Amino acid sequence: MSILINKDTKIITQGMTGKTGQFHTEKCQEYANGKYCFVAGVNPKKAGESLLGIPIFGSVKDAAAETGATVSVIYVPPPGAAAAIWEAVEADLDLVVCITEGIPVRDMLVVRNRMKKREAAGGKKTLLLGPNCPGLITPDEVKIGIMPGHIHRKGRIGVVSRSGTLTYEAVGQLTEIGLGQSTAVGTGGDPINGLKHIDIMRLFNDDPDTDAVIMIGEIGGPDEADAAMWCKANMKKPIVGFIAGVTAPAGKRMGHAGALISGGADTADAKLAIMEECGFTVTRDPSEMGKLIKKLI
Repeated sequence: MSILINKDTKIITQGMTGKTGQFHTEKCQEYANGKYCFVAGVNPKKAGESLLGIPIFGSVKDAAAETGATVSVIYVPPPGAAAAIWEAVEADLDLVVCITEGIPVRDMLVVRNRMKKREAAGGKKTLLLGPNCPGLITPDEVKIGIMPGHIHRKGRIGVVSRSGTLTYEAVGQLTEIGLGQSTAVGTGGDPINGLKHIDIMRLFNDDPDTDAVIMIGEIGGPDEADAAMWCKANMKKPIVGFIAGVTAPAGKRMGHAGALISGGADTADAKLAIMEECGFTVTRDPSEMGKLIKKLI
């Protein structure tokens, strides 16, 4: 069992014919069941061709109809990435994973509002992970995104993080101590994105093969606090929490994540305090995440 993806998931790559898309699709093909999971690429100018043994279609709709794919991963450059997300939504996919970094905020606002309107009108709810995320992986089954496959190991600990690098750090620790991961999810750091910590925590709570979760956040925004409040009322599994950015100065924009703290409830200290109040085992030292989980289970 896992969340969102497994060895039977069929995946379309949007932007596969570009340098980045081709490189990472090949790496995903080489990992576990990837050869059978990645079934289509999309490029309107190259429909009918194939790359890496994968057929290329003119649209996401055509690719999904021909292959039965339900998930898409996007490596389209920033100017066209929001349109690529919308194309996948219109094709009624279950999940869209957008790796692209640097999509204009206005483009993401427009596509998010269109997704909400479509759902409100009775359209299918397509889940969006990202943009600006490393993707997600169910170890020994399938990986979608840019994470290094070799550091993962099948296990029963869920990992969710806004930071790609800290996702890998948590995963590496869990693998080293022999616990492994059920699924590891990078939600991405952009201000306008899809799935939040709270959505992933709900899925881990419902997954019978996830025993505990490492939840990693960053300064800026209410996402981690919202998730912590939900977990206090609903989560039945132990959680280790970490927030990056304890030393960040208030009012200064930090890093690629666009994190901006006002000095209130969105500082690292405030988020750690909320998580602790909500029953999390929190740490200010990221090297302790794996050890703390081992003590809890």
